[in-house]
Amino acid sequence: MDRIESHLNPPASYDLADHPVPTGREEIWRFTPLRRLRGILDGEASDARLTWTTTLPEGVTLTEISAEEAREIGELAPNDRPSALAAAQAGGAVLLDVPAEAEVAEPIVLRLHGESIDDLVWGRLLVRVGRHAQATVAIVHTGSARYSALTTVLVGDGAVANVLSLQDWDDDAVHLGRDAIRVGRDATVKHTSVSFGGDVVRMHANVEYAGPGGDAELLGLYFADEGQHLEHRLFADHNAPKTKSHVLYKGALQGEGAHTVWIGNVLIRKVAEGIETYEENRNLVLSDGCQADSVPNLEIETGEIEGAGHASATARFDDEQLFYLRSRGVSEKEAHRLVVHGFFNDLIRKVGIPSVEEQLLQTVEAELAKNLLKDASA
Repeated sequence: MDRIESHLNPPASYDLADHPVPTGREEIWRFTPLRRLRGILDGEASDARLTWTTTLPEGVTLTEISAEEAREIGELAPNDRPSALAAAQAGGAVLLDVPAEAEVAEPIVLRLHGESIDDLVWGRLLVRVGRHAQATVAIVHTGSARYSALTTVLVGDGAVANVLSLQDWDDDAVHLGRDAIRVGRDATVKHTSVSFGGDVVRMHANVEYAGPGGDAELLGLYFADEGQHLEHRLFADHNAPKTKSHVLYKGALQGEGAHTVWIGNVLIRKVAEGIETYEENRNLVLSDGCQADSVPNLEIETGEIEGAGHASATARFDDEQLFYLRSRGVSEKEAHRLVVHGFFNDLIRKVGIPSVEEQLLQTVEAELAKNLLKDASA
């Protein structure tokens, strides 16, 4: 299989020498406020841990494994310094295992909670969904910590997997995460990254394919308040023919200094004939003093494809929508609320976990109450 490296994504390596401390001038770090990472990139050893509470349906197991076992199982090697440090410092890994042929109706939930920003925590998680299995996995982060994690999702041939990562941290938390996904032959994967809390959150989702016919849907939702930096990066590597990827990320910003970053990278290799891909990012700016950076990239090495494209837009409220609502007797406050909910609603309904969907709608409402609705006239 063609493994020529792309300039869109750094090469994968466990060797820390291949991932030097960034200066901020590197393309993959130029948007990230390095001084606010509270020393994570220094790689200090730490045995601090997050508190885990889990919901594991029958037949699903969660076990601790060694670093060597993680590699043998098929862990995808880290491709940036935070994930390489997590691999080096975590002291082992946790394996969430869904057996082949299993149809797990109830969501598998991992709740990870931090106690203090003083705690530096290294995480290493493997999620393995066996051949022709069906499962939904939700990973929920709360509390506070300085947390850097390497997560690998291995989806077997013909399997159907729905994976959600929710960043609902306290205001001072720092989270650097990489979710690396390998999609099996004719497998279907939905990956959703949702970020609301934290001071600095930088999430990186990678997708590659283990054979033809794999289908990946990458969804994201984020809402940045005053001073928050929420960054989402993704790389869809079409390294097999007749594969699909569809990306949709939506974000909102409010408050002075709110900053969001979305970097969407797609590579179509020479071997990837007959693929389909589309990536889209939409940002809604709710107040002055915000900044939304959105950079879609598409690299194509073969012309034998079904379709490829991307779209990106950042805008304020749609005046026509607001006028329509106000002209029908809707108050200014309620009109703003309805527009924001309409902006997010279609994406939230794609999550596929009803309890989480309702939680996200409530969280959007709570975010609006912090700034926009508080200041809007009744």
